[in-house]
Amino acid sequence: MRLLTALAALSGAIAVAAGAFGAHGVEGQAAEWLRTGGQYQLIHVVAALVAVRMGARGPAWLFVGGAAVFAATLYLMALGLPRWLGAVTPIGGLGLIAGWLWLAFSAARKPD
Repeated sequence: MRLLTALAALSGAIAVAAGAFGAHGVEGQAAEWLRTGGQYQLIHVVAALVAVRMGARGPAWLFVGGAAVFAATLYLMALGLPRWLGAVTPIGGLGLIAGWLWLAFSAARKPD
């Protein structure tokens, strides 16, 4: 759990840095990619930490991993790498969706 929490915290720091760079360091499509990646990454850091608190490690890993893939591809395109990376972005999004579904299923199965 400590590793997962540490990775989520590191992910949060990266998200804030990317969002700030998108808001103040670049313009146009690159700024939008940085802001979008930062927003999704930061939201899923919080989701991962909540999942960890619930004892739902699987969803937490999907949130951290999915956010990393989703955001990293956007960040890399914003930094000038090829746009074909945009085809990889949805894989991260699928990880995020899977994390939410797994978390919902886990929560529904827990006794009150």
